Amino acid sequence: MIAVFDPVQAAHDPQFFLSSGAPQPCPEKPDRAQALLAAVTQLGLTVKEPTDRGMAPIQAVHPERYLTFLKNIHNRWQRIAGASAEVIPNIHPDHRHVGYPASAVGQAGYHMMDTSCPIGPATWDAAYASAQTALEAADLVWSGARAAYALCRPPGHHAFAELSGGFCYLNNSAIAAQSLTGQGARVAVLDVDLHHGNGTQAIFYSRGDILTVSIHADPVRFYPFFWGYATETGEGAGEGANLNLPLPRGTRDHGFLAALDMALGHVADFAPTHLVLALGLDAFEGDPFAGLAVTTQGFVRIGQAIAALGLPVVIVQEGGYLCPELGQNLDAVLRAFL
Repeated sequence: MIAVFDPVQAAHDPQFFLSSGAPQPCPEKPDRAQALLAAVTQLGLTVKEPTDRGMAPIQAVHPERYLTFLKNIHNRWQRIAGASAEVIPNIHPDHRHVGYPASAVGQAGYHMMDTSCPIGPATWDAAYASAQTALEAADLVWSGARAAYALCRPPGHHAFAELSGGFCYLNNSAIAAQSLTGQGARVAVLDVDLHHGNGTQAIFYSRGDILTVSIHADPVRFYPFFWGYATETGEGAGEGANLNLPLPRGTRDHGFLAALDMALGHVADFAPTHLVLALGLDAFEGDPFAGLAVTTQGFVRIGQAIAALGLPVVIVQEGGYLCPELGQNLDAVLRAFL
């Protein structure tokens, strides 16, 4: 297995994070990538930097208007008298159906769903490199690799087509899935992050050609709150092509693995040729977000169960935050694909 990582991703260093009304240090820090990279290196994987495939595969998921915003908003923001060092929205519209603001402040509200994805001077470059990392891994798998690991940072599964949120700017898992689909693959996306993959769901919600499945903490009391319920099954051509498996807070290995068994059965019924695994490690019992309680041995079994499908797998890093066992949990999953 080859791991893909672009060091440009480390330059993104968000400072602002608002949790329960209180400013906190942002947990999505460059040190996350270094801990994961150390685990990959210790596992003996070859690490390569991605080839730049340009904007076209990103534009297949995200409209040009949104990409222009991400590329330019930090410079525009700094021209505002008294502006914060990072772009943080102070307006949250209740609809986006009429009009498109010209002002930087209005566009920040339009394109940023919450305050957990501040945009700094290196954010665009890091997000772009993260997307290219996912694309490189997708091409490795399309070319015949059994699996490839994309060490993507910032993560991506909360990013909608035109919305950033939850530390995410470009939806790396969706970009990888769309790239494979465009080459003729039949793709399923399985998201095992602690948080529901709301952006990925939304991007493919009305499509039946890509299956989306997410196992996550029940959003009734957990981020992202407004998406991730079992009643969300897709719409139009996508009806039946989305499955959500919300779990009670504190669910341990047995409950998570039971949900995974259901998810894998659904994936098998869809009969994909390729799988995109949106790999969050924040379901861990010692993760700072403390939503679920999967153990390191649980991650071993998660990896083994997914590998047993026998599908070519693009493993895209999503969440998983700094704790002593972060690298061990990545190792636990990746070993199943070696």
